[in-house]
Amino acid sequence: MTDEIKQIKLKIEKPANDIDSLGGVMEALEEIRKKQSEIALQFKPINDMYALIDTYFSNIMDKDEIDSKTAMQNNWETLVIKAEGTRNELQGQQADFKMNLIKGIKALVVDVKAFRHDFETKGPTVAGLEPREALNRLRMFSDEYSVRKRKYDSYYSGETLFGLPHTQYPLLVKTANEIELLDKLYSLYSKVKDTIAKWREIPWADIINEIEKMVETIDQFGRDCTKLPGVLKSWEAYKELKQEIDDMTEILPLVASLAKPSIRNRHWESVIEHLKEEIPYQSETFTLQQLFKCPLLQFREEIEEITESADKQLKLEKTLKGEIIAYWEEENF
Repeated sequence: MTDEIKQIKLKIEKPANDIDSLGGVMEALEEIRKKQSEIALQFKPINDMYALIDTYFSNIMDKDEIDSKTAMQNNWETLVIKAEGTRNELQGQQADFKMNLIKGIKALVVDVKAFRHDFETKGPTVAGLEPREALNRLRMFSDEYSVRKRKYDSYYSGETLFGLPHTQYPLLVKTANEIELLDKLYSLYSKVKDTIAKWREIPWADIINEIEKMVETIDQFGRDCTKLPGVLKSWEAYKELKQEIDDMTEILPLVASLAKPSIRNRHWESVIEHLKEEIPYQSETFTLQQLFKCPLLQFREEIEEITESADKQLKLEKTLKGEIIAYWEEENF
């Protein structure tokens, strides 16, 4: 009970400087009012029990326990007196709070209209924006929306506190819905871009251990992309996102083929001849970035033919090697 009294005391001691803090104090005062009869009932049996103990066993009572019991009741009585004083004090301030609340609501209505106009003319939905720029604007307007949402929540509480009708902000709701939709698109967009950027830095020597996980990841990105709301599919960012996922879905199997043990230097040279690009396949610093720069999809069929041929050559090599070993094992000299 002592902790509960302390918590309520902290609430009513908090300065009522704005609607939110005023609401918190008012809630605490109402909580005290409701608990008065309840706590009085709780104190009575405790006091009766201590009185009985004091009558028959006056010498066994611990001083600290008696002091705690007395302090608890005194604290509650002090809190009730303080609550009454705070209630009287706030009655004289409520008119000012209410007037400021109404002014704030009127200002927010005007501000929301201006915010919506800026969102439509300067926000992420402006036609022709590059996806990166649209993402930057989305973040900026999301932050600005949050400021207005906090004001809305505060004023809503104030309207409830003073029994006023709740003001509607349809433009704020509309903007919130659009920001939520765009956030789904650009969250996936950023995740895909960041993931592929990390892939570009993977050393070629490590590709054989990473490629399976990479294929699984790009497949999941593809599924996530198809689940996005249809209204987003006309956006440039969506088109770019889907194209990058589709391209990577086709490129990674080619990368996997080039990373197989069957690929020899002669096969790399054949690939380079088709691509007309320098690929430092023998360098220790060779990374996936250097391969991604090449027009792999443009020569997909040629690369597939080279890697399939490499597989057949390796199979034939193993067969011949096995036959040669078997032959010479049985030969007598």
